[in-house]
Amino acid sequence: MDDDAEASPVSARTAGALFGLALTLALAACTATPDPTRGTMSSPPTEQAPTPTVALSPSRAPEPTTPAERTDIIITIGDTALPVQLWNNSAARDLAARLPLTLTFSDYNAVEKTARVDQALTTDGMPAGDDPSPGEIGWYAPSSDLVLYYGDVGYWNGIYRLGTFDRSGINLLADGPRDTTVTITHADS
Repeated sequence: MDDDAEASPVSARTAGALFGLALTLALAACTATPDPTRGTMSSPPTEQAPTPTVALSPSRAPEPTTPAERTDIIITIGDTALPVQLWNNSAARDLAARLPLTLTFSDYNAVEKTARVDQALTTDGMPAGDDPSPGEIGWYAPSSDLVLYYGDVGYWNGIYRLGTFDRSGINLLADGPRDTTVTITHADS
C-alpha cells in the first residue's frame, strides 16, 4: 500500500494537468469558426492594440488656383498645338526658364511619353514623390525625364508634377505614334 500511496499524488497531478489541457482544447474548439477560404477552423480574433496606418501614397502636391500661380506654355506635337499651364513650383519654373525646347518623346508602358533632359530640373521645396493624373506634365528625377502623362501611373517617389494640359492632349498622346518630336515654347512666343 505504500507504493500506491506514493504513486497517487503523481498520478492525480498528471491526471489534473491532462484534464485541464483537454478542457482548454475543447473550449477552443467550441469557439472556433469555419474559415471558408482555407477549409479549416480558425480561432476568433483576439483584441490587439491598433496598428498605425502607413499611407501608401502621400497626398498630392497642391495645384495652383489663380492665373498668377501658373505659366502658360505651348506643346506642339505634329501640327497640333496644346495649351499647357505650368504651376508655380521650382521644377516648373526651371523648365520654363529653359524654353524653347525640342525633344523626342517615346512611349512608356502605354501610359506616358518620356524624353530625356540633359540637366536635372530643380525640385527644391517639392514633395519627394507624387501621383500624377492623365493630362499632366511631370518630371521623373531618377531617369532625368520630362513626362507627358496620358494614363494613370500611380504614386512614385521621384515624380514631380509640373502642370496640366487638356483632354485633347491625352487622346493625341494615346493615339499617336510610339516616338514623337515635341516642341515646347512659351505661349507668348
